[in-house]
Amino acid sequence: MEKTIKRLAEKTPEVGETVSGFLVKKAFTYQIMALDDLHVFSQLSTENISQRITIAYSGAFGVLKHRLKQIFESVESLPDEESEAPAFRVHERLTVKYESEKHISLHWRSDPISAMVSDSVIISILLILILITSYC
Repeated sequence: MEKTIKRLAEKTPEVGETVSGFLVKKAFTYQIMALDDLHVFSQLSTENISQRITIAYSGAFGVLKHRLKQIFESVESLPDEESEAPAFRVHERLTVKYESEKHISLHWRSDPISAMVSDSVIISILLILILITSYC
């Protein structure tokens, strides 16, 4: 039998309501806990992992943004900071940043949905590069 602790135990769920948490086995007991309580009641910890890839891209950054807008529903410009390079976000998960005349970089948090978005954007960029070089 499992027992809920801390945050998950604060409110009794209604019949049919889903309880979401982590099932942790310690010795011969099982506990269900929220992610925020994991480090308090166990020796486990959580971390956020950020991923980054730099891609050789010598085309116009505006053209890249325009092409990605044709493919993806949400492509939003990021506000220009004083020293920051032009950048935009795809689906609020992936940042595409202009690094130099020959490189762009992609930044995202490591999770399954962001990974799918980043894979799609990377493939789209590579296809755009193929199209650019085939017309030159």
